[in-house]
Amino acid sequence: MTRALCLAQEPEADALLDRDPLALLIGMLLDQQFPMERAFAGPALLAQRLGVSELDARELASYDPDALVQIFRGPPAVHRYPGSMAGRVQALATAIVEQYDGDVTLIWRDVPDGRELFRRLGSLPGFGTQKAQIFTALLGKQRGVTPPGWREAASGYGEEGAHRSVADVIDAASLEQVRQYKQAKKAAAKAAAGR
Repeated sequence: MTRALCLAQEPEADALLDRDPLALLIGMLLDQQFPMERAFAGPALLAQRLGVSELDARELASYDPDALVQIFRGPPAVHRYPGSMAGRVQALATAIVEQYDGDVTLIWRDVPDGRELFRRLGSLPGFGTQKAQIFTALLGKQRGVTPPGWREAASGYGEEGAHRSVADVIDAASLEQVRQYKQAKKAAAKAAAGR
């Protein structure tokens, strides 16, 4: 089961995420020290500035690095850290070209189980354990990518009915629930550190 994505909370940006798996993966990469909606709107801004309707891993991998940084700078900036994120997007695109022949869907198409899906995602540049778990959950909950064991591989992010991450955002109300969960978690960590 796939559902229409509502991560950027902007119809055009969400439409790109819906039809372009590379844009979705890049949105996940950009979701770091930046508001989630702006991170997932970033691929649409990038595509617009490149003059394309969908992003292409080969084009991004071979793009002039300095020119890509300028595209990321805007205004408005694609990300709070345009220089480092332009480099990360280019490294991600290069890995997809080298390991998956430029086809991002080969990361999860016909994957034997959730553990392998998590491993493949976690080996991508810019994807650590948590990001790989969240994207595994996003693929399972909203894109219909449900190999055996995907919920376990996604850890708590794979739980049904959870509101912990972008994997659980399906509308403005669920976005607010995820924000509340994250704020409560930060407050608890701050309180624990202050003891």
